[in-house]
Amino acid sequence: MWERPQDYSGHPVNRSSRTVVHAEVTPEQQLMTELHTEHYDVLIAFVLRYVRNREQAEDAVQETMLRAWRSIENVRPDDAAVRSYLLTIARNVLTDTWRAERRRPMLVRDDAAIAAAPSLDDVESTLEGHLVAAALDRLSTEHREVVHALYYDGLSVNEAATKLTVPQGTIKSRAYYAVRALRAAFEEMGVLR
Repeated sequence: MWERPQDYSGHPVNRSSRTVVHAEVTPEQQLMTELHTEHYDVLIAFVLRYVRNREQAEDAVQETMLRAWRSIENVRPDDAAVRSYLLTIARNVLTDTWRAERRRPMLVRDDAAIAAAPSLDDVESTLEGHLVAAALDRLSTEHREVVHALYYDGLSVNEAATKLTVPQGTIKSRAYYAVRALRAAFEEMGVLR
């Protein structure tokens, strides 16, 4: 005797179209269809009072129906308290969602706060500034003045000599020895190898 092919769930399969032919709908499936048809609009309206957008409301109602499906044996279709039961489940879903959101860290959406946060370049330049300041502190006052005039103020050798009231040759000599002293200071601090 020939048997009709079946899919994995035991439902007969139509050979010509390879689609599943469902012989009958279970009472639980029928009840869930009725609950969805009758109470969906009320559940959406209820949930929309507490969530930000329609998608979140639909997700909450879907979770409500899923929880109702899991305990379908507690639902009687002729019971007047079915809507109350579904609203209670929806409230519990909203509470669970709210608690889950409270546990997650809030994302920063403030562009000013993001812009004010130091970048890696800011941190590196600050660190370099501290290292240079520490190395400059190791120089003598005369050498520090020459470095400051030539490199920070951007003066020429002639302008630095006029400002510091020393000959140009002295400025060149102090700059040479200041650079050597800075290199030695950086090597001592482990910056240069």
